[in-house]
Amino acid sequence: MSVEKTNTLVIGAGQAGIAMSEHLRNLGIDHIVLERKRIAERWRSERWDSLVANGPAWHDRFPNMKFDDIDDDVFPDKERVARYFEDYAKMIEAPIRTGIEVLKVRRNERRPGFTVLTSAGVFEARHVVAATGPFQVPSYPKIVPESSGIFQVHSSAYKNPAQLPDGAVLVVGAGASGSQIAEELRNAGRTVYLSVGEHYRPPRSYRERDYCWWLAALGLWDEVKKKPKREHVAFAVSGYDGGKTVDFRRLAHSGVTLVGVTKTYENGVLTFEEGLPQNIAQGDADYFELLREADAYIEQNGLDLPPEPHAWTLLDDPECLKHPVLSLDIAKAGITSIVWATGFKVDFSWMEVDTFDANGYPIHKRGISAEKGVYFLGLPNLTNRSSSFIWGVWHDAKYLADHIAIHMDYLAYRKRKA
Repeated sequence: MSVEKTNTLVIGAGQAGIAMSEHLRNLGIDHIVLERKRIAERWRSERWDSLVANGPAWHDRFPNMKFDDIDDDVFPDKERVARYFEDYAKMIEAPIRTGIEVLKVRRNERRPGFTVLTSAGVFEARHVVAATGPFQVPSYPKIVPESSGIFQVHSSAYKNPAQLPDGAVLVVGAGASGSQIAEELRNAGRTVYLSVGEHYRPPRSYRERDYCWWLAALGLWDEVKKKPKREHVAFAVSGYDGGKTVDFRRLAHSGVTLVGVTKTYENGVLTFEEGLPQNIAQGDADYFELLREADAYIEQNGLDLPPEPHAWTLLDDPECLKHPVLSLDIAKAGITSIVWATGFKVDFSWMEVDTFDANGYPIHKRGISAEKGVYFLGLPNLTNRSSSFIWGVWHDAKYLADHIAIHMDYLAYRKRKA
């Protein structure tokens, strides 16, 4: 059986894999990028039809190529983002091979590197970079049994309102995905219930600057703060409908019924946790905290940015917030579908290397794993808050490529003879 050899094997040709390829190429490091489907496949087939990037075109890109056909402040749609990565891969002449699935990664015995079994044969590499990103396996609680007769779909498989059977829809999860899908369904004339838990709700823009700009200006990408960060909180910001602040009161006044965290299902009845008003209040507090920090930054730096007094105004509390719904009879509510916008979990079961904790999550520092020669790229908070975003993953990839190059320099050392 023939074996193809390369210095570094990059697994995944999305934003992480393409960024890694660019930096390896710039350092002259031989490498191959393997992709099980097409370049940027998840942008193409694992997102809903109306999805756009969460950041504007001036921001959600790599440094060396702009979007050439849309304005800087536009939020590119998913097909345009996928084409951007295709064009970028061509520009840097990335050695990408599509349609190849990686089955196993194993460390070699008594010799350096790894053997990688794929659907197209065997590869050997000194280094392996898992650039498969954070959105690997759809994750949602098995609360409602299949025998309930309710159509259930994860947000990664949801495409548009016509995909769902007639009737009301419960959307579970109120981050960027859930809030957009709920609004799209309501605009399509559906009766919608939105299950809201803990969330972080920043302004889409404030005083003529997009939230992505404020993230950089206020140091929020790095999140070096004195108070601890809340973990596993939904991030409620999007570029939907031209980009506007996610406002749950506005959604409720448009006809979306807010409910708390989905808790149980029994005999056709869904129950929801108490705490909806508290979660909304915490989201408001986060929102106003950022406005105060932005105002202080503008004053401290003498910036000429116009005040935005209406940003400080909240709509009246809707009825569903004053008197939260704690249970719903599915039949009486007319609910025929549930969209689970509850995120993803990672799956590295194909990597037979010693660098995972008891939950299967990589043990690493800035993407450098506990298994020498194995690297991870594109995971949330790999380095900081930006690590799973387009521009952030590019900088993380540069750090890992530099680390590989340094490692190679050590291996190339030869002591001079006296």
